[in-house]
Amino acid sequence: MKRKYDVVIVGSGLGGLVSAIILAKEGYSVCVLEKNNQFGGNLQTFVRDKTIFDTGVHYIGGLDEGQNLYNYFKYIGIIDDLKLKKMDEDAYDIISFDDDEQEYPHAQGYDNFVKQLKKYFPDEEEALKEYCKKLVDTCDSFPLYNLKNSEVKYDPAVLSENAKEYIDSITKNEKLRAVLAGSNFLYAGIEDKSPLYVHALSVNSYMQSSWRCINGGSQITKQLIKQLKKYGGETYKYREVCGFGFEEDKLVSAKIKTGEEVFGDIFISNIEPKTTLDLVGKKRFRKSFYNRVQGLENVGSAFSLYLVFKPNTFKYLNHNYYHFKDSTRVWKTMHATQETWPEGYMASMNVSAKQNKWAESMTLITFMDFNEVKQWEHTHNTTAEEMDRGESYNRFKEQKTEQFLTQVEKKFPGIRNCIQSVHASTPLSYRDYIGGQNGNLYGYVKDSNNPMKTFISAKTKIDNLYLTGQSINMHGVLGVTIGAVVTCTEILGKDYLVNKINNELNL
Repeated sequence: MKRKYDVVIVGSGLGGLVSAIILAKEGYSVCVLEKNNQFGGNLQTFVRDKTIFDTGVHYIGGLDEGQNLYNYFKYIGIIDDLKLKKMDEDAYDIISFDDDEQEYPHAQGYDNFVKQLKKYFPDEEEALKEYCKKLVDTCDSFPLYNLKNSEVKYDPAVLSENAKEYIDSITKNEKLRAVLAGSNFLYAGIEDKSPLYVHALSVNSYMQSSWRCINGGSQITKQLIKQLKKYGGETYKYREVCGFGFEEDKLVSAKIKTGEEVFGDIFISNIEPKTTLDLVGKKRFRKSFYNRVQGLENVGSAFSLYLVFKPNTFKYLNHNYYHFKDSTRVWKTMHATQETWPEGYMASMNVSAKQNKWAESMTLITFMDFNEVKQWEHTHNTTAEEMDRGESYNRFKEQKTEQFLTQVEKKFPGIRNCIQSVHASTPLSYRDYIGGQNGNLYGYVKDSNNPMKTFISAKTKIDNLYLTGQSINMHGVLGVTIGAVVTCTEILGKDYLVNKINNELNL
C-alpha cells in the first residue's frame, strides 16, 4: 500500500467498488480499504456444509440487454462475465398465505404481470395496468434511473406519495392489495411511512427481468475487483478505518486500526453515514446536520435460516416466496410479538453451476428487532475477528430456529425430512459483516410524511469527503449502483460522466 492516493475509499461494498472503477477509469489512483476478510459488503457469500449462501443478494433485476442495470454493468465492464440464471418468466416471486391455498405470481414483463394476475383477479385488469404504468412513471421521475433521464430533478410530490395509500387507491380488493404489496420485504415496508417511490424502485427492475447469481453474488465482487485492478486500482482487506487525519480544516488521511495511515486528495465513505460522521468528528459538521443523521431511524434487521438439503429430496424452485400468516399481515411483519413471530418471511433458493431439478439449499429471512439480541451487542464475531458469543446466544438461536421452522413447515410440509443441516444468523451477524447500525438491512427508514428528512447528499460540507452506499441514494444492487454514479458525478461533473457513459454504450 502506497502512502498517498488520489482517491481513498473506505468500505468495499458495491457502492465503493463501483465508485472506485469509475474514478480509476478516469485516471485517478484509487485505494479501497475493507475491514473484513471478504470484499463486497452485501455481495458477500459464505459456505456452510460445502454449500454457498448469499448474505444479501438473492436475486437481481434489470439485466436483460438494454435495461438499466445491464447498461450500468456494461459500462463498468462486468456484465459479460456474470453467470446468471433467469427466474421463472411467469412467476419470479410468489405471494402466498397460510389461510389461502392459492399462490399469486409476480411475472416478468409488464403485460405478462397483468396477464398472470388477471387469472386470479379477472375484474381488476385496469387496476393492474394502472399499477404497472405508475411504477414506470415513478421510476422515470428519478435522476439517473435511466441514463437518458439525467436532467430529471427530484419532484417533492413524488417523494411524498405513500405506497400503501396508492395501492389501496387503485383497488378495493383486499387480497389484490396484499398481493401487490407482498414483496415489501425488499424495502422493509412500513404502512404509514414507506413512500411509493421506494416500492417502485425496489420492484420495477425485477418486473423488467429477474435473475439469480449462479454460485452466489460474490462473483459480482470478483468481477468488480478485476476491473478495478485493470485500471490500476488497489484493494486492501483487514484495514479497518478508525479515524481521519486533518491538517487544519483539510481532510488529508484515513487512519487504520493497524496503525497505518493512508493519505489522499479525495475520500469516499462507503460505510454507515452515522459511523462516518463519528470517525470524522462531530465538531466538523453543522450541529443540525449531525443530529439529524444520528437521529435517523434504522430500517429493521433480520433473522435468517440457511438450509442445506439432503441430496435429491427437495425440488428446486426457480422463484421466491413471500409468505404470510394471512393477507392482513403484509404490512405488519415487523411488528410480530414473541408469540406470533414470524408473521411473514421470504424463501429463496440458491442456484449452483450444476443445478438440476433438485435444490441444494434454501435461505429463509424474516424480520427481527435488534432489541432481541441487545444483551449480546458487546460481542463481535467475524472471520477477521472471531469471538464466541456464549451458550445463552446459541440457545437463543436454537429456540428461534425451531420457532421459524415450525412456521415454514406449514407452507412446505415435510421440509424437515429434507434438511441435512440448519444454520442461522441474527441482527448481530448483519451488523458485524455488513456494518449497518444494529444490523439494519437497508439503511434508514424513508418517510413519505417527511421525505427530505432522510435525504443525505453524496457531497458533504468537507470539501473532499463524499458518501456512497445504500443510505445515500437507494438500497439494492440497482439503487447502490446508481448512487455510486451520483457520487462520482459530484467529483467529475454530471454532464461529463453521463455523456461519457452514454457515448461508450452508444445510447
